[in-house]
Amino acid sequence: MRDLSIIIATLSLFFSLQHVAICAQIYTPPDNIALDCGSSTSGNSAVPGGRKWTGDKDSKVALIEESSSKSVSATALSQSSSILRVPYLTARISISQFTYVFPVTAGQKFIRLHFYPAQYQGFDRSKNFFSVKVGSYSLLNNFSASLTAQYLGEASFFKEFCVNLEQNQSLTVTFTPSMSMSYAFINGIEVVSMPTNLYYSRLDDQGLPFIGQEAQFQINNYTALENVHRLNIGGNSIPAVNDTGMYRNWYDDYFYLVPAGVVASNTSIKLDYSIIPQYTAPDDVYRTARSMGSNRTENLLYNLTWRLPVDSGFRYLVRLHFCEFDPYVETVSDRRFSIYIDNKTAEAAFDVMEASGGKGRPMYKDYVVMIGNTGDKSEYTLFIALHPKNLFSAYADGFLNGLEVFKLNNSGGNLAGPNPAPQAPPAGNEESSPKAKKSNTKRKLLFSIGGCGIGLLIILVLLCCIIVWRHRKMHWYGAYCKGSRFCCWMDPYKRKSFWAKSSSLPDELCRHFSLDEIKAATSDFHEALIIGVGGFGNVYKGFLDNGETIAAIKRLNPLSRQGAREFKTEIEMLSQLRHIHLVSLIGYCNDNSEMILVYDYMINGTLRDHLYDTKNDPLTWKQRLKICHGAAIGLNYLHTEVKYTIIHRDVKTSNILLDEKFSAKVSDFGLSKMDPKIDVVNTGVKGTWGYLDPEYARGHALTEKSDVYSFGVVLFEVLCARKALDQKLAVDQVNLAHWVKKCIADGTLYQIIDPRLRGKISPECFKVFVEIAESCIQEAGVNRPLMNDVMEKLGFALELQETADAGKEKINPAGEHSYQDILFPLARDIDVDTLGSNVIAAPNPVHDSGSSLSYDIFSSTISPKEL
Repeated sequence: MRDLSIIIATLSLFFSLQHVAICAQIYTPPDNIALDCGSSTSGNSAVPGGRKWTGDKDSKVALIEESSSKSVSATALSQSSSILRVPYLTARISISQFTYVFPVTAGQKFIRLHFYPAQYQGFDRSKNFFSVKVGSYSLLNNFSASLTAQYLGEASFFKEFCVNLEQNQSLTVTFTPSMSMSYAFINGIEVVSMPTNLYYSRLDDQGLPFIGQEAQFQINNYTALENVHRLNIGGNSIPAVNDTGMYRNWYDDYFYLVPAGVVASNTSIKLDYSIIPQYTAPDDVYRTARSMGSNRTENLLYNLTWRLPVDSGFRYLVRLHFCEFDPYVETVSDRRFSIYIDNKTAEAAFDVMEASGGKGRPMYKDYVVMIGNTGDKSEYTLFIALHPKNLFSAYADGFLNGLEVFKLNNSGGNLAGPNPAPQAPPAGNEESSPKAKKSNTKRKLLFSIGGCGIGLLIILVLLCCIIVWRHRKMHWYGAYCKGSRFCCWMDPYKRKSFWAKSSSLPDELCRHFSLDEIKAATSDFHEALIIGVGGFGNVYKGFLDNGETIAAIKRLNPLSRQGAREFKTEIEMLSQLRHIHLVSLIGYCNDNSEMILVYDYMINGTLRDHLYDTKNDPLTWKQRLKICHGAAIGLNYLHTEVKYTIIHRDVKTSNILLDEKFSAKVSDFGLSKMDPKIDVVNTGVKGTWGYLDPEYARGHALTEKSDVYSFGVVLFEVLCARKALDQKLAVDQVNLAHWVKKCIADGTLYQIIDPRLRGKISPECFKVFVEIAESCIQEAGVNRPLMNDVMEKLGFALELQETADAGKEKINPAGEHSYQDILFPLARDIDVDTLGSNVIAAPNPVHDSGSSLSYDIFSSTISPKEL
């Protein structure tokens, strides 16, 4: 009886596995080649899952040697037990170029290159630098498999590409060492057919939405792609053998998520593939998802976000997989949400039920996004974010089932990105040798039982210490962190972080400096090193770590009205935020009652330093546009890409810093405000006259639209190159925001723009720029745009200017470009008579002084207090 039950169980398992295999193998590729390079095995090497790999020796695949130096077969001198023997045990290696020619049919193909950068006899693993080309496409250039494996933290890895082959076109894969002392190698190559137009556009297709552009983008057959991310959102990793027949690997999304969200699954739902083919993705992708959860109030305060590292300087195809299976979502508009890609709006109000036509109907949405060059930083973080729609939606929630991201080749047929930077080896390497491991085995066995008890005791002691430490810390930091998701006070200034790579000090999120270190860096706060003075105090140019790191060091002036609160706020904000358009906080010092902040040094100072009252060369119009666009991206990140909206509260040209490439960095978060509970924060008025939102000044109700108003003033300050408040001018011209409104109404705005910009601005760009700037400084916050809209419009204005300049350059190469004077039409009716008449009562906007005098915030009697 027992034997019978075992047999039945075995048969049940067999048929279950057969069912899984049949379900997974939905598509049968005409070409399905798995080449075990350097191996002589003739087609019988099987990996887990049963896939057959064929050795490249005497196989049907042609191996062409193109020099007198032949390639060799090699076996890894050592191999971890976690590494698959096939295809990673053997390799094809050469110090000269070699080529594989694959006999395949025409059509679109996956090409996967497998690498195991181990030590091979006669080859130094640090010298594998080579290029890989398929036809005219450069897949890899000066590529180091060793550096890539080190960066990934994996012993072996593969890279996946997609190409299209025309009729009578052979598939050639060529490996070329980069230098005379380097070599090329490959462990395994897969060539697998894919269904026509799985990732490519149909000939009759109008194209895909191009994020931030009005034109559509078509991925034609002359495009090569590289898969950089393929995620099963909310589910487990799906191995290649469980794909739909194309041997794609799907990974879980946990390490890319901010924050975790809620995992949802529905394994019983019957999937209806009436919109997309069943081979598009495995069923498991559409039966699991990640959503924001059921708390409507909390969901409206944050975005569900994935952050994905990509190479800058390329376009990317982003595919989002959806399938509605929530039992509570029954009709169209029950669940609607916005989709943001790279901080730009891809879908303002997306409804999966409406788009797919019902429950259990898998679908996907494709978008193309351009990631521009980011200077010296080749790695870029691509954000994919969802935010629920509150109005006309039963559930304030967003969700996603799957995500794929592909890099598209540039105009030269190149897909290659740079190698990752070498990483220092971990300390304490002495126990990594086999001999050391053997000698430690007995010790581990002897101490394992006693270690458990001692470890438990240590953990209890540590917990007590942490409780005491946190209690003491709370006396200094106050009760602020009680409701804050940003402030994890288990040492927030020393936490390791995913973002550490973007910091100038990658080992720590925020470094604590001793006062002696600060004094040494600033020559004991020598006056000659002062590079700026603000409301917080003096800013010094400092030289840290024996002069290796240049920093901006801001020291609190004891007489300043700013103090511990602003100091704490700045650290709280910037120690948790890392963005290309936010200034990076290196560290702080609070020794001997000092309050000192240390930032990345911005060699080009502030935006204000380049607009007026300066000996610096004037910024070109295109530079100004890029700076404004970058600052808008940074502010939009604060408003939409963090757990709770952060309102900067002091946006102005002196708080926008410029690095060596004149890239904008928003700075000075001492007055910033974040509240996790409500959208409108009632608070004492703080800011700088001239930039201050009049609605906020009157009612003390702070919203993100207050930042939008201030940024609108910045935009006109950039256009006109004059102060936001200038007491030396006529009464009606003192306040820039009011003056430009009057000039727009009169049709004379062109008369007050920076004379150095005359003839340099294309009319189309000027119109878009002024329209968005004017909308920002509307009296009522509800009439102002969101920062996301400002960011997109500025990006559009930049594109218009670049297009116009390119046209001028084509007509007159290397010549001067000149545009006609611009008459900006009246965009909307403006009540000119009411300008300057708003007399309100408000406290001092820079810092609460205890007084409550009445001020006309737009009159010439108010002196701006510049930080």
